[in-house]
Amino acid sequence: MPSRAFSRSCIIFYLISGIIVEGLIADIADGTLEVSLRTIMAFSSVATFLFFQKNILLFQRVFTAIFVCENFIMTLAILCEVLDYALIHVNYEYREIIGISAAAFLVCWYLAIVAYILRRFFVYGIGKSVLLAFSYFILTYGIPMLFMDI
Repeated sequence: MPSRAFSRSCIIFYLISGIIVEGLIADIADGTLEVSLRTIMAFSSVATFLFFQKNILLFQRVFTAIFVCENFIMTLAILCEVLDYALIHVNYEYREIIGISAAAFLVCWYLAIVAYILRRFFVYGIGKSVLLAFSYFILTYGIPMLFMDI
């Protein structure tokens, strides 16, 4: 079981790295709000899922595992933003294709890792794990994004 300090560190790293990524895409205020909403949705989604599984005692373990995954992907996203910035300065013709490909790869990898985490914790089949990972992604990224567009 991860320590509370490690879990807290994962959340803090997620907030800081998310604000950096969103700040590079939009502005820092909108990025901070969106990342805060994503964090709330992540907590709520995991808690609700575990409540319906009648296994709320796994909350810290599942949440920490997912946030370690999120932090790894977020670190790669920061590197992709730096690469995009560098490609802009050298006027690279295929910069957008590289950026879209990197984003698609990171989203697919994220879904695969979250599905794996859910599969290992709850011994689900691959299909159900991928469906739950996709649902988690929509809840934690889609809803805050829609809220920000309003």
